[in-house]
Amino acid sequence: MTDSKRPEPKKQEANLADEILPPIKEHLEQAHAFLELLMQYKCALMEVETKLNVLNAEFALKHSRNPFESIKSRIKTPASILEKLERRGYEFTVESIEENLFDIAGIRVICSFPDDIYTTAALLAKQDDVRVLTEKDYIKNPKPNGYRSLHLIVEVPIFLSEEKKYMKVEVQFRTIAMDFWASLEHKLKYKKDLDDQAAILAELKACADGIAMLDLRMQSIRDRIGESKE
Repeated sequence: MTDSKRPEPKKQEANLADEILPPIKEHLEQAHAFLELLMQYKCALMEVETKLNVLNAEFALKHSRNPFESIKSRIKTPASILEKLERRGYEFTVESIEENLFDIAGIRVICSFPDDIYTTAALLAKQDDVRVLTEKDYIKNPKPNGYRSLHLIVEVPIFLSEEKKYMKVEVQFRTIAMDFWASLEHKLKYKKDLDDQAAILAELKACADGIAMLDLRMQSIRDRIGESKE
């Protein structure tokens, strides 16, 4: 091939840039949008945590005790988000995440007694800027394996520099005993290929039922102590 028939180097570079740069730019824009979304979910977590801490402080002042022991919060990892979207057959886009996944931001409230769960959840839900989207009561209706917890999906506003936006947060309420059981059950259920798996699952269910009874007994003792002070 003569030199006159060869493509000019600068023209080759320009063609290559035209092919490569748009996809790279698109991926970078998607990555930025994803990071921005995670930041917004983190802000929503802070909003809900603040609301719960305010309720805790007020309740402690009025009743000389705290309605909950601790708050744990987390944002799902990108890998966990991708896995859940793929498992459910959804696209990995910001729009798909917001529309289809309601537990990107999660808070777990650990209460002392079962009635504290319902009191705290009701106080949170009645705030005028909190929208309760769904409620699943696994305390009154435990899962077959014995799992107990109250799950709320709420929307709360976050105030950004240029907009007010409602974000979804999953709030789980458990007693100390419920959380103890759920944490250990979560670890044990990954032990596969056990000869007596059915017996072990039955034993875990019995433990969950026993813990539920213990919760109510401890609550009853608290009530009796309260009555004796009056």
